[in-house]
Amino acid sequence: MRVSQQMLFNTYVSNMNTSLTQLVETNIQAQTQKKVNKPSDNPVGMARILDHRETLATVKQYRDNIDTAKGWLSLSDTTLTQVSTILTRAKGLAEQGASGTLTDDNREQISYEARQLFQQLVALANTEYEGKSIYAGHKVEDNAFKERLWMTSNDANVSSRNFTITGNAEKTIVVQFEADGAIGGAAMQYRYSKDGGETFTTKTLAGGATTLDFDGVTMDFDLGTPATNIPVKGSANTNDSSGTWMWVRPTAQYMGDDEDSINVVPMNTSFTSSALTADGAFSKDVVVRIDSTTPDPASVDDEITYSYSSDGGVTWTEGNVKPADAGATTAVIPLPGGTLTLDNSGGTVAAGAQFLIHPDTAAINVQIQENESVRVNDVGKDIFGGVYKQPGASGASVVFNNNSMLLGGGESQNLLETMGNLVAFLETNNQTGVQECLDSLNASQKHLLTKAADVGGRENRLAVADQVLSSLELNEKDRISHIEDVDVGELMTKLSQQQLVYEAVLKSSSMIMKMNLLNYV
Repeated sequence: MRVSQQMLFNTYVSNMNTSLTQLVETNIQAQTQKKVNKPSDNPVGMARILDHRETLATVKQYRDNIDTAKGWLSLSDTTLTQVSTILTRAKGLAEQGASGTLTDDNREQISYEARQLFQQLVALANTEYEGKSIYAGHKVEDNAFKERLWMTSNDANVSSRNFTITGNAEKTIVVQFEADGAIGGAAMQYRYSKDGGETFTTKTLAGGATTLDFDGVTMDFDLGTPATNIPVKGSANTNDSSGTWMWVRPTAQYMGDDEDSINVVPMNTSFTSSALTADGAFSKDVVVRIDSTTPDPASVDDEITYSYSSDGGVTWTEGNVKPADAGATTAVIPLPGGTLTLDNSGGTVAAGAQFLIHPDTAAINVQIQENESVRVNDVGKDIFGGVYKQPGASGASVVFNNNSMLLGGGESQNLLETMGNLVAFLETNNQTGVQECLDSLNASQKHLLTKAADVGGRENRLAVADQVLSSLELNEKDRISHIEDVDVGELMTKLSQQQLVYEAVLKSSSMIMKMNLLNYV
């Protein structure tokens, strides 16, 4: 076979390109310090690298979530600590005010600081993190609480009725009725004081009227609310426990949402909503579907086959059976997190009927691991108390219990109501009321510390999760490095060898290309 110059040239070029390609690839690895720079370098390794990088991205997001959650919970922890400090000071003021050695002037002097402490508590209850209210449930764009007026009475017949107060007052208004009667009945006289009981203004409530007027502040009662006169007409002794007394004083109303109710909505059925109840701890909406009944339609004591879905109907858990129970007045359907109860007053149940269980939710949860999340906010009324108007209610009511509305009703853990009462009793020189507030402040502080412990527990969960994720992140980075990072010493040796090879190819090619038969003619 004749070896032509063209064949020699093609071979030389091919060898040079091969050597140069290998040298360039090694040079790229030296620049990036990675032996896998494109899928063709190691297809299987690249797939593993991408999988590890996806895990790293997920871990980074979880750690970012933890950082955000730490901000919320750390601020909440600090806030509750400050509230506890204010409570300690308020207890000190209450102890002074409850002393029999103090004069009315002394209690009035103490009341100024007590009112400032109350306003500071409301401000702390409206604490925000990055512009989001941390105690308002999902309603993070608005304040959790707003100040308003409320009423405390020594008469359970009055405090147990509905009432509405409008207007603002810089000082507690103390109110007395001057005769027995019922609001909305015959005309009756009442008097009020806006200076702590030193001077009173007398007015007449017209027959059939239900609204008391205090010059800028009005209080409307239920028709027929009974009132009892004071034992000595004209007495200004606000420690007198006889007759009907009322203190119109400050409180705060919770404006966020709650987790108090579980609503059940019937769909594609004639079954009435009033005969449906759900109990348990549902964290999300659950849809219940009646697949078949025996007979069809059926009563609540017959056999019912049903399915349920926790993802809006995308997937269903089927084949669940509520067996027949002759004579039963309710059908209790077990579900994840609780039960759905159908009362026989609602009618019959037919195949195809559906029931949506919708719990009131106020929790803002942050996912910190694949199957773990942490709540970062709280329902303010469950910590600070105050008053709250539930969805669908005609008016607001006191949180926890009604004792804080009633002088002599016992201690209460409702912090904002207790502080409002403390201000009222100090401003009106009511020693007995101040003593009761002292007991309630102790109960409120105990309740507050329990809530603070819950916040601290969630902070500890975040710390543990962060440590776990940190270890996982280091492990994933190590796995990626094992696949794609180069051995620098080995790479430098390889680079030197390939450089020598390429130079040798160039030199030998140059020498051979100079050789020609004509040189020997």
